[in-house]
Amino acid sequence: MKVGIIGAGAAGLAAAYELALNGIEVVVYEKASFVGGQASTFNVGSTPLERGYHHLFTSDTDILGLMSEIDIAHQMEWHESKVGIFYGGQIYNLVTPMDLLKFKPLNIIDRIRLGVVTMILRWKKDWRSLENITTDAWIKRWAGKRVYEVVWGPLLRGKFGDRHYNEIGMPWFWGKIHTRFASRGKNMSKELLGYPKGSFGEIFETLQSKIENMGGKVILSTGVDRIIVENGRAVGLKLESLSGGKLIEKFDAILSTTPSFIFPKLLPKMPDEYEKRLTDVQYMSAVLIILILDRPFTNVYWLNVADRSIPFVGVIEHTNMIDSSLYGGKHIVYLSNYLTADHPLYQLDHDQLLSEYLPHLKKINQDFDKSWIEKSYHHKVGAAQPIIGINYSQRIPSHVTPFDRLYLANTTQIYPEDRGTNYSVRMGRKVAKILLRDLG
Repeated sequence: MKVGIIGAGAAGLAAAYELALNGIEVVVYEKASFVGGQASTFNVGSTPLERGYHHLFTSDTDILGLMSEIDIAHQMEWHESKVGIFYGGQIYNLVTPMDLLKFKPLNIIDRIRLGVVTMILRWKKDWRSLENITTDAWIKRWAGKRVYEVVWGPLLRGKFGDRHYNEIGMPWFWGKIHTRFASRGKNMSKELLGYPKGSFGEIFETLQSKIENMGGKVILSTGVDRIIVENGRAVGLKLESLSGGKLIEKFDAILSTTPSFIFPKLLPKMPDEYEKRLTDVQYMSAVLIILILDRPFTNVYWLNVADRSIPFVGVIEHTNMIDSSLYGGKHIVYLSNYLTADHPLYQLDHDQLLSEYLPHLKKINQDFDKSWIEKSYHHKVGAAQPIIGINYSQRIPSHVTPFDRLYLANTTQIYPEDRGTNYSVRMGRKVAKILLRDLG
């Protein structure tokens, strides 16, 4: 049996690995020249670095288990996280319960209310009871107006923009709370985050090698122009390489990991109901400026920016978790944003966007000077964040598509959790098992 897979991100490679373990011949096609998808890396000097910041939580058992299987569990290192929030011209630490009690932008009643609501969500198991309300409405109702205005409202707007911030179903927020607190100890004072020595590229390059050693193929710089369907069954792929050549490959089954809005474009007309489930979900794109500095910018790893006069939502200082000696003593800072493709900031090139951001960096650190920047990079990660509304469990597209032997696995099908590398690995292996069952 021979299976074609579109996309060499976490889901595609995990599925290919699972199929190869079961004796299936797999061929993975990736349009980019690298593996890893949203967790892919590029070189800063001679050291690989993620295009978009990445870390793991202690609860990310699927990807940690996979690392054990492919003999690189020893590469994972765990670090205490330093989380903060920027509000009212000041950085506040928000790691421990004591940090919360010292959070001056809220009065003592609201600080306690924020802590209590967070703990309620942490221990709540029944996410389905939250499906019929938006995150925006739930926080306002249970945490209160002031908590919403100071903490979570600005972050919602930063993550989903003014157009979509009030559409997000509450299970998304529930998933965020569960994921973060699962990495804390019983006393809630520390959060542990994982990062593999050698970067996330180590995971996906090793996975690629394992697949190839089992007889599979991972073909880069080769896009898919069309999924070929005959008599209602997927039978092959029409390929298009960067060199311009086109060819057709036949397969017994096909798995696509493309975003939902791209998938219908690869196919003949599919049933309206399934196509609507795909096209109804919109995405935010991640837009990142990465700064290579000659000194630290803050003392925080993950800084949420709750000041909407600042045009980015997060400052992730990678070298406040990973030792800067790995990067020749340089300090690496991600300026993170989530934008729709029609947003003015999305249209800016590298230099224009950096110029837009520079004045705001001084608001966070008044000593900051442009001369600190030794180099900078600009990356866009399309379809990075699905916009998932209320009652989504009733509308989520099935992995089994209307065409026989054709399957879909993408971030709109990770629910109720939010998209993440761990969940993509879990989903890829799950869909591979569905495919194996159908192939008999």
